[in-house]
Amino acid sequence: MTECTVRPRRSFIFSPGLKPEMYPKALACGADIVCVELEDGIAPKDKAAARSNAMALFAEPRADAGVECIVRINCVREAFGLADVEAVLASDTPPPALMLPKVRTPDEVVWLDGLLSERGHDTRLHVIIETNPGLEAACEIAHCSDRLDALFFGGVDMAAELRCANAWEPLLYARSRVVHAAASAGLDVIDVPYLDLEDPRGMETAARQARDLGFSGKGAIHPKQIAALNAVFTPDAAQIERARRIIRTFEQADTGLVVIDGKLIEKPVLREMHRILAIAERVSV
Repeated sequence: MTECTVRPRRSFIFSPGLKPEMYPKALACGADIVCVELEDGIAPKDKAAARSNAMALFAEPRADAGVECIVRINCVREAFGLADVEAVLASDTPPPALMLPKVRTPDEVVWLDGLLSERGHDTRLHVIIETNPGLEAACEIAHCSDRLDALFFGGVDMAAELRCANAWEPLLYARSRVVHAAASAGLDVIDVPYLDLEDPRGMETAARQARDLGFSGKGAIHPKQIAALNAVFTPDAAQIERARRIIRTFEQADTGLVVIDGKLIEKPVLREMHRILAIAERVSV
């Protein structure tokens, strides 16, 4: 992913495909990512209606409000997922990005990438790592397509797959592996939503833990969680100034490494510095 595509991904929230009237409200709630839901949150009998609603949301161009718009399709190994892909390919106005759940191998991503390329769609891809095979192949998945922008950690399904408690310590290995995979490919990585709406302190603690582990952001299940998540994943003034200084120094040096305040800094950190400035610009809007 090139530096020009770096953008803040501090928070995301789902908007149900069955209720398109909720989509504008989701766009205005302050989340960096709004994902229209076609998968787990939609009953099988309602899949077709939700799919139709979701595609209609993108039939007309919308003003860019700085919110990243994604549609979570169903698993492409299942009939509902294939129907979702067919709808995207049939559209002249596809969603800007698709979220792929329950990915097991890079082949699924490569297959969809090829179909989108053949159709001439610029649709970006986000992958949820929430299966044992997906966790095993996380690095391969992260590197398999230039369309990929982020990996998402699906903690609930992952805990079930690993037969462990859905808690921080039991899932630390899995989270770390997903962070490692995303970082190795220069992708953002977003943590699973915190499910207890009545425990805001617990959510903030979980968000800080995710941030310190290397996550770019975390999901929300309700708009009232967004402000706290954005605050946790927003760099402070000192971090922003340092990012500007590092970028400026590299531009002036035209080399692969520089020394700032006695510390050696190599060029790969530039992407993180650009991400910090992208967040700063989003906050200032």
